[in-house]
Amino acid sequence: MRKKLMLIAAAACLPMSHVAAQNPVDRPPEDEIIYFLLPDRFENGDPANDRGGIEGGRLDHGFDPGSKGYYQGGDLAGLTRRLDYIQGLGVTAIWLAPVFRNKPVQGPRGQESAGYHGYWITDFLDIDPHLGTRADFKALVDAAHARGMKVYMDIITNHTADVIRYAECHGPKAPRELRETLACPYRSLGDYPYTTVGGTDGEPINVGFLGTDARHLTPENFAHLTNPNYAYTPFVPEAERSTKNPAWLNDPIYYHNRGDSRFEGENSLTGDFSGLDDLMTSNPRVVQGFVDIYKQWISDFHVDGFRIDTARHVNNEFWQVFSAAILEHARAEGIGHFTMFGEVYDFDPAQLAKFTTAAGLPAVLDFAFQGAARGVIAQGRPARELERLFSADAVYKDGAATARQLPTFLGNHDMGRFAMFLKEANPLFTDEELERRVVLGHALMMFSRGVPTIYYGDEQGFVSDGGDQGARETMFTGQTAEYLDNDLIATDATVADENFDTGHPIYRAIAAMAQVRSAEPALRRGDQITRHSDLEGGVFVISRIDPADGSEIVIGFNASSEPRSIAFPVDGRSLTWKALMGTCPADAQAPGAYRLTLPATGYLVCKSEF
Repeated sequence: MRKKLMLIAAAACLPMSHVAAQNPVDRPPEDEIIYFLLPDRFENGDPANDRGGIEGGRLDHGFDPGSKGYYQGGDLAGLTRRLDYIQGLGVTAIWLAPVFRNKPVQGPRGQESAGYHGYWITDFLDIDPHLGTRADFKALVDAAHARGMKVYMDIITNHTADVIRYAECHGPKAPRELRETLACPYRSLGDYPYTTVGGTDGEPINVGFLGTDARHLTPENFAHLTNPNYAYTPFVPEAERSTKNPAWLNDPIYYHNRGDSRFEGENSLTGDFSGLDDLMTSNPRVVQGFVDIYKQWISDFHVDGFRIDTARHVNNEFWQVFSAAILEHARAEGIGHFTMFGEVYDFDPAQLAKFTTAAGLPAVLDFAFQGAARGVIAQGRPARELERLFSADAVYKDGAATARQLPTFLGNHDMGRFAMFLKEANPLFTDEELERRVVLGHALMMFSRGVPTIYYGDEQGFVSDGGDQGARETMFTGQTAEYLDNDLIATDATVADENFDTGHPIYRAIAAMAQVRSAEPALRRGDQITRHSDLEGGVFVISRIDPADGSEIVIGFNASSEPRSIAFPVDGRSLTWKALMGTCPADAQAPGAYRLTLPATGYLVCKSEF
C-alpha cells in the first residue's frame, strides 16, 4: 500500500490541468472539485480579530480556543494565506461556511455556545468581525480568482439568530422551565390561525388575510397581516431591537412566531429551527428582501455560487422566485455558470429531486450518495446499493445532466467525518485499513458522477468524535481537549499541531485523483454506465463516456478486504486500454468484454484507446 501511495504522490506532482487554468466563469459546475471549510477552524491569519473587537469575557465575544463550542481564531486572512495548500490538493472551488456577522453567543443559561460556524446571522450585509472585514473577503475572492479558483458562499434564508422571544414562554409570567431553556412548543396553523389572537376562540386580527398557501402569495394579501400575535406574543429584548440588518428584519411581522419546529409536517416549514427566528418566506417582502441581499454580494464581490442552508425548511414558491432572480443577476454580472445547491438533509433521491423540480433549485447536496458510499465502504453493505443510487438519477430535473452537478460528499460539519463512520462500524480496523478505505471513498466520489466535495481536514486523516461540534477541529494549532486526543490516520501528528502537510498520504492520494479527473472530460461531464455491481459483495464497476469522442473510461472499486477478478461488458470498440491509475490490462479479453483484477479495498482507472 505504501508503494502504491508513493506512485500516487508522484502522479500528483504533474502540472496543473487546463481546468484550473481556465477563467473560472467559463467552467460549468460539473468541472469543479470543491473544498468545504469553516473559516474559524482553518487558519488564524490575524490574532487581533480573535474576539471580534468585543470587550468582556467569552459569553460576550465568544472566543475560547479551549472549548469546541466557541470561536477558535481562524479567519479570512488565514484562509487566503493557505490557498497554495488548497490548490495543491487539486481543488478548483472553495465553499466557506457563512461569513456574515453573527450573534456572538446564544443559548440557554449554562448551555451557551458561539456563532463561530456562521449560521446565527444578525447582519446579512457585513462580514463577521471575528473573521475579518469586507476588504479581507474581497482579497480572498480576488486571490482565488487569480488562481483560477471559484468561491462559493454559504447562505441562509430560512432563519436569523435567536432574537425574538415569546411572552408566553419567555416573559416574566412564563413557566420557569420554559424561561430557562428558551424552548417554546409549536402552535399549529389550525389551532392558531393568523386571523385571531391566541387560538380559534380569540379576538379577530389581520382581517382580510387569506393565508400563506400558493394562491395568496401577493403583496395585497400580506398587506392585511399587521399583527404578529396570532400564536404567541412575540417581543424583542430592548438591547436587541435594532441588531439585525437590513432593518426590516427587526420587525416580528416577517417571522412565523409559532414556536420550535419538530421537523415534521407543517412545522418543518413554519417552526423555529432550534429556537432560531424562522422567517416567513411566503411573504413577498421577505422574498424580495433576500433577493436584494444576495444580489448585492454577487455585485460587490463576484462570488461564483451559493450553497443554501436548510433549503428544505423553506417553501417551494420562495425558491422558484429566488433561484430565477439570482441566476439572472449573476448572468448580468458576467457569471454565466453561477452555481447554487441546496442543503436537503435526506437520503432518499426522490426527496432530494423534488427540490430540482417543484422548487426549481439547480442542484442539491447529494446526501443519497453519502448514505450509499458509507453503507458500502464503511458498513459492508453490497455494492448493488450504489447501482440503485445512480439508477435513480432520472428523477432529477433533466435527469443525468442535473445529477452530474450534484455535489457529492463523504462527511461534513453536521454529520461527522467519513473516517468516524469507518471507525464506528469497524472498531478493530488498523490504521492502514482506515487509510485505504478513506482513500477508496474519495476515489468513488472523485470518479463517479457529481461534483466531489472534500471536507477540510479529511485529507490530513482527521477522524472526529461525532457530528456537529465534534467534527469541527482546527487545522492550525488546536487547544480544545476533545480534539487533542483524536488519533489521526496515517500520521503521528495531532490536532495540537499545524496540519497542512502536503506530504500526507491521503492528501497526495486525493491530489493524484484530482489531476486525473481534471484531465479527462469523461470523468467530469461524461455519461455514467454501471457495468457491474455485486449483489452481496463490495465490487462496483462503472464506465464514463467521453462526451466528445465516445471513448470510455472504466473505474473499478473494491470495498472488500480481498482482491477480486471481475469481467464485465464494455463498448465493442474498446479493444486496447491504458492505465490512468493502478494496473490495467492493455488488451480486452474479447471484443465487448474486459477483465480487471481489483486490489483489496482499492480501485483502478483504465481508459480505452480507439
